[in-house]
Amino acid sequence: MNYHNITKDDMLNGDGLRVVLWVAGCTHHCHNCQNPITWDVAGGIPFDEDAEKELFDALSKPYVEGITFSGGDPLHPFNRDEVFRLVKKIRETLPQKNIWLYTGFLWEEIKDITEIADIDVIAEGKFVEELLDSKLHWVGSSNQRVIDVKPTLESGQIVLHNT
Repeated sequence: MNYHNITKDDMLNGDGLRVVLWVAGCTHHCHNCQNPITWDVAGGIPFDEDAEKELFDALSKPYVEGITFSGGDPLHPFNRDEVFRLVKKIRETLPQKNIWLYTGFLWEEIKDITEIADIDVIAEGKFVEELLDSKLHWVGSSNQRVIDVKPTLESGQIVLHNT
């Protein structure tokens, strides 16, 4: 997996103060995407041991609420194994931290991926410029949903995250 940046002390990509891992690779190519530089799966730099150490050092700070995986698309097939490995490691070593993930895939397309259950909140759906709504929290267009994963999986009904 390649990545473009690890943002520390972010308050724009999920609840509370967060660390954001911006991965490379996205096939959705939303018109007027906020981050088209991340579309190329070969872009950025390899996510290596040093990057992982930097990520976990930042995430380990007591004032950081959690991590957000964004990009690009963390659920691009090229990224999934590494993203889910990191999610599992975070759950094991820092269980108090919450995990958010942004994806252009719809819930209906990803809900059966076993590892999804380890994520707390998923912001899903492609950005659609015609549905741009600046009043929305955490997403850019009204077709996108911010889903609380555990209660959604338990009930079988989509439970939206309260903002």
